[in-house]
Amino acid sequence: MAEDSDTADKTEDPTQKRLEDALKRGDVVKSHEVNTWFVIAGATLVLMVFSGGMGADLSTTMRGLIANAHDIRMDGPALPRLFQKIGIELIAAIAIPFLLLMLAALCGNVIQHQLVWSSEALAPKVSKISPLAGLKRLFSMQALANFAKGIVKLVLVGSVLTVLMWPERHQIAGLVRSDLTTMLALVQSLALKLMGAVVAIMAVVAAADYLFQYRQWHERQKMSLREIKEELKQTEGNPAIKGKMRQVRQARQRRRMMAAVPKAAVVITNPTHYAIALQYERGMEAPVCVAKGVDALALKIREVAGEHAVPVVENPPLARALHATVEIDEAIPPEHYKAVAEVIGYVMKLRRAIHR
Repeated sequence: MAEDSDTADKTEDPTQKRLEDALKRGDVVKSHEVNTWFVIAGATLVLMVFSGGMGADLSTTMRGLIANAHDIRMDGPALPRLFQKIGIELIAAIAIPFLLLMLAALCGNVIQHQLVWSSEALAPKVSKISPLAGLKRLFSMQALANFAKGIVKLVLVGSVLTVLMWPERHQIAGLVRSDLTTMLALVQSLALKLMGAVVAIMAVVAAADYLFQYRQWHERQKMSLREIKEELKQTEGNPAIKGKMRQVRQARQRRRMMAAVPKAAVVITNPTHYAIALQYERGMEAPVCVAKGVDALALKIREVAGEHAVPVVENPPLARALHATVEIDEAIPPEHYKAVAEVIGYVMKLRRAIHR
């Protein structure tokens, strides 16, 4: 029941990390029908292209053995050499067709998924020897699908082969009275016809089975909301910890700003919502923002400025514009040079007037 409940909770599409982890485990979409189709198609191609050459080569070898049987020595080292020669000729005759069949089998896997090297699938698991788990697999959706697929294949292939072979029944019956050359030609023709039909049928079966296997695999990879949250914690960090670190950074930045306010030449305010402290000394290319804030932080900046006799100038449009366009320790943008210069010039005039 717990397992069913856990499966029911997995309603979210898998993340990219989940899919990558599945690939590392060797859990990929795999349809044996696709592999079977590639092997049968490869065998059909081999029969069409290489059957004549293979037959001729093997026939030449056998004829040579029969024709020269009386001259073949079987004593001492002669017998191993004879077997070696026959073996080499057999390998030469079937090497290319055999390689093509291997390539077809490999393509059947590569076309479904990239090559995976994982030892996890070979690791011993208790579920593989558990009778209860075996019964569950025996009556699972996958087992029922395989049974239905086998019945469909048997019916389809049997029906098509019957339709194809029934008109040829008289020729097949007459093979017992035919010479070897005629027999081989007819057998090859019928085999190609049968294999072509099987390839066509299996193409439909393989496509349907691949779609079914993909759907089953995708359902296995689905995640619950809890799993997605856990993955986010692992990949991006715990939100609570990240929030705490953000608070620490903000506190440090606030202390640094408050320490820099006494060095400011002027604090421009909104007057209640924004406050921007600008530092300017002769020789600087442009004033630099050393502190800024809104609401409570703006109030604190004004308090520190008042404690250290830093002039506070109310200019709401300029305060809002500077707060939106300049960051801490950055020079003000050129478009605000004129307005800020007027404010700083006004502050300097006040200072000169006070010191007279």
